Amino acid sequence: MKEHLPVWTHAWLHYAVPALQILGTLLVAWLLRLIARRVIRRIAEHYTLPPEMVMGARRVFAFVVYFTALLVILNIVGVSATVVWTAFTGFAAVGAVAFFAAWSVLSNIFCTLLIFTTRPFRLHDYIEVLENGEKPGLKGRVIDINLIYSTLQEHGEGHEGTVLQVPNNMFFQRTVRRWRDPSQAPGGIQGDG
Repeated sequence: MKEHLPVWTHAWLHYAVPALQILGTLLVAWLLRLIARRVIRRIAEHYTLPPEMVMGARRVFAFVVYFTALLVILNIVGVSATVVWTAFTGFAAVGAVAFFAAWSVLSNIFCTLLIFTTRPFRLHDYIEVLENGEKPGLKGRVIDINLIYSTLQEHGEGHEGTVLQVPNNMFFQRTVRRWRDPSQAPGGIQGDG
């Protein structure tokens, strides 16, 4: 076919063919998404599916279609599918490790927000974090609440001057007993007023 065209077009053909293939791939992806939207809408009307499910199905299908189109376009450009897959799995593994490493910190930060909004205890309250209903747990006066820890000042024999730093997510995993007045506390939490 190249032989029948003028010489000056030969250099352009090197770029025009892949460009047309990419445009064709995008057109096919757009048409597939359009057809899928109509099919999903008809199925939703026939079976009276909830709108949330319909929207989720549309988004998942659109993601699959466009992700496949991206892989085809990368293949047209000359990027190996093996290289793309290796890069994707590498980034996914690093992302998973980073997510799990940050999960504890993010959990404590979110629980701090919950402590300030739901108010299971406040500064200067006397609290006890119970393991279960029978065993005594961590006990003291709340002297600080920060993004990661709540600090309890311990009272009683052998505990004078010591503090406990309890991760904030612990308060949503255990039972918390609180007293505003230390004289009401069984076991005699001695307050410093």
